[in-house]
Amino acid sequence: MLPGSSIGQRLVLTSFGESHGNAIGAVLDGCPAGLEIDEKEIQKMLNLRKPGQNLISTQRKEGDIVEIISGVFRGYTTGAPITMMIWNSDQKSKDYETLKTKLRPGHSDYPAMIKYNHFNDYRGGGRFSGRLTATHVMGGAIARKLLKVTLGIETNSYTVQIGKVEMEREFSEKMISSIYKNEVRCPENKTAKMMRDSILDARKKGDSLGGIIESVTTNVPVGLGEPIFGSLESDLSKAIFSIPSVKGIEFGSGFRGSELHGSENNDLYTIKKGKIVTKTNNSGGILGGISNGMPITMRIAFKPASSIAQKQSTVDIKTKKITTLQVKGRHDPCVVPRAPPVVDSLVALTLADHALLAGTIKPIL
Repeated sequence: MLPGSSIGQRLVLTSFGESHGNAIGAVLDGCPAGLEIDEKEIQKMLNLRKPGQNLISTQRKEGDIVEIISGVFRGYTTGAPITMMIWNSDQKSKDYETLKTKLRPGHSDYPAMIKYNHFNDYRGGGRFSGRLTATHVMGGAIARKLLKVTLGIETNSYTVQIGKVEMEREFSEKMISSIYKNEVRCPENKTAKMMRDSILDARKKGDSLGGIIESVTTNVPVGLGEPIFGSLESDLSKAIFSIPSVKGIEFGSGFRGSELHGSENNDLYTIKKGKIVTKTNNSGGILGGISNGMPITMRIAFKPASSIAQKQSTVDIKTKKITTLQVKGRHDPCVVPRAPPVVDSLVALTLADHALLAGTIKPIL
């Protein structure tokens, strides 16, 4: 496997495949035996990630049908590595023939060519494609189920901003059921429509937009995290940055906290229903790299999709001359609406790994 294709210590996810290869897949090792799981549960999360047939997403029509190859017997995990695969079926590799020599602005083409001595699969971005996030979701669906049945942990991620259009209200539990009721995955319907209009306008101009995903994880026990270099923030950040297009992450008050006084940013302790909690959650549920029992809150910034229909200046590496390139193919004008289930999955994988490290998850009976 390529270095960097695996993540986790006790619960290890290995991702394999390329965008235009025969298949993509994941191997999840370290899942306790006895967890009830089937392909339908994994498929449900994959269906949330794959593009709908609408104007704001790619027109590539992949079924993304998952097959469990090993590690599950009679509907329960066996303790063996769980291997899952999705066969690719709607590749149009001819769209990428001009990319053999012309470098796409905003993409990994040039550094990948140099690193792998021109042997990398450039079609559809190859190993660097957002399509590989389906492998995150395969493993994440299982981790998510493991956390829910053993610890009651739940993660909900949603779109709070597309371009300059932002949600007006603060997220609440009542909004959870609304996240997937629109194409942009924003739980505020009025804002969702404005976000959709912005994406359509960018697409019409042959351009793209970025945005921000917010993620809230509840029922996290106190004590997850391994300071100093294995802190919960460190490992969550590492996992989230494996998503193509992610360029920033903040926890709790994040960058806004740098503008506050300590007296404003400190979370004061109190007791609620016999439990020690904080009155505010500017720490985002993590202190000293360890979970403090409050919800883990994150905001994740995605850059605009790099593949746009406008002509752009670039370099032909064969002729060593400046040239122009107009990227062909089927691309998302905004990747943000597809990201919430991917974020959910990577948060679940990281928390499950830390819960197993801490011994918080007991054998499943």
